[in-house]
Amino acid sequence: MEFCLAKTNEEVMMMKTSLSQFMLRTGIYSGSNSRAMVPNLFQGLGAKRVVLFSDRGLEKAGVVQKVAEIFQLTGHGNGPELVGQYLDIAQDAESRCINDAVRYAREVGADSLLAVGGGSVLDTVKGVKYALHKGLSDIKEAIPGGLLYESFPKANFIPIPHIAIPTTAGTGSEVSPIAVIFNEEIQMKSNIIHPFINADMAVLDPDLTVGLPPAITAFTGFDALTHAIEAFVSPTATVLTDAQAFHAIRLIEKNLAVAVADGTNLAARMDLLHSSLMGITAFSFALNAIPVHNLAHAYGALFRIPHGLANAVFLPVVMEYVPDLYLPKVYELAAALNVDAKDDTPKTALAKVVDKIRLLQHKVGLPADFAEYNISEEQLQLTIPAVMKDPAALSFPMPKELIAAIGQKVVPLTVN
Repeated sequence: MEFCLAKTNEEVMMMKTSLSQFMLRTGIYSGSNSRAMVPNLFQGLGAKRVVLFSDRGLEKAGVVQKVAEIFQLTGHGNGPELVGQYLDIAQDAESRCINDAVRYAREVGADSLLAVGGGSVLDTVKGVKYALHKGLSDIKEAIPGGLLYESFPKANFIPIPHIAIPTTAGTGSEVSPIAVIFNEEIQMKSNIIHPFINADMAVLDPDLTVGLPPAITAFTGFDALTHAIEAFVSPTATVLTDAQAFHAIRLIEKNLAVAVADGTNLAARMDLLHSSLMGITAFSFALNAIPVHNLAHAYGALFRIPHGLANAVFLPVVMEYVPDLYLPKVYELAAALNVDAKDDTPKTALAKVVDKIRLLQHKVGLPADFAEYNISEEQLQLTIPAVMKDPAALSFPMPKELIAAIGQKVVPLTVN
């Protein structure tokens, strides 16, 4: 079954001369043990009282301590002080966690924010930053309808020193102008888009990712791959976003299976951190048709499926069901994925690309469906309105028949 929803080639060509914007505002410091630079970077930003935000899993893994202990080397009075740690951050950047973290930051008199973790931690701290800047006590006040989009010049610089250290190579949230926040009351993943909500500095230290379990390495890598592919085929892609997306896809194809098989391979880990950053940069500034993310947001909110895993399952299925979105750039996509398709028809080339993605999915141990979540027929029906009302549906609405068909492909139902 195929659904033809893409723009025509003429419309795509017109987009090349339309107004676009591209901003990579975050300073990026990469390399083994680069975390040692954090106190000096904060000092350069004028920070005095820093709070470290992370989660209990990273505390248990010793990552929090590896970062916190650096501040003991700065010397009393000669650098920024680490005045507290907030570690009760849950999956999906829940709004209640953001509100608790905001209260904590105010209680300890913090003037600066250090985020150490995966996408949930990084997005939580973006929410904290925005709430502190706007004087909010409940982040939900900022996004009552599920989407807040503020652009420059109306959106102003946020003068709160902010450094992010990603411990997964997936969301790229350390540099993106998007914060995805889970609203528990309406069971929706809400979005704040603001050009200054991302970190002032991102520190990419592969040493802090070596303990990441293979499964999390795999599905966070597929999150980055999905960002890059959806950016690359976007109707509003530009040469700038294409450059970031294309190389991100190449790096992930080359390094993801390596890092899953050997988590201590620092070179592969470093390449994946860079590909994550490039993937989200392309995604953020080519943001338009994102059906994979649309589905992943809805299923993630309803069934608490990790975002990267949801993207991994949906990516090849959506590419099959909405081929016209991918066909205009299928040969470039094939090249990025190291697929020989130069002598094939566009549809044959796309089939090879999908096969390659499924092969990578299998090679890194990811499932092809959501069987482990035991989703019932009744629950599956709830996904249709959830997908249709998700903010990601604004630019690329999908008919209920398409949503249902994709759902039946990824949710194996048991016949009693």
